[in-house]
Amino acid sequence: MKLNHVNLTVTDVAAARDFLQKYFGLKDGGGRGNSFAALFDDDGLVLTLMKGTHVSYPGTFHIGFIQENEEKVNEINQRLKSDGFDVEPPQRSHGWTFYVEAPGGFTVEVLA
Repeated sequence: MKLNHVNLTVTDVAAARDFLQKYFGLKDGGGRGNSFAALFDDDGLVLTLMKGTHVSYPGTFHIGFIQENEEKVNEINQRLKSDGFDVEPPQRSHGWTFYVEAPGGFTVEVLA
């Protein structure tokens, strides 16, 4: 058994969808305008986004994208930084990792 579906409530479905597609390769599975989107990866994940007017996740809540190596983590970090996201450089913690606040009101961890 594996976890393969997560739903996130976000303030901006289109921006969150575009972010997850651009930086993490999720594929658009359709949706309902600006209120709902379904995204898929190649391993069976179904990530849905639902519009909410107020999003408030606990401080430590995040979703994570594990990369195959540290170079890929560095590459994503640099792309985000170049595109204007406020990201700290990766650091050694429980892996080679960094966090970024995604459009729509949730946090993403990138690690190897």
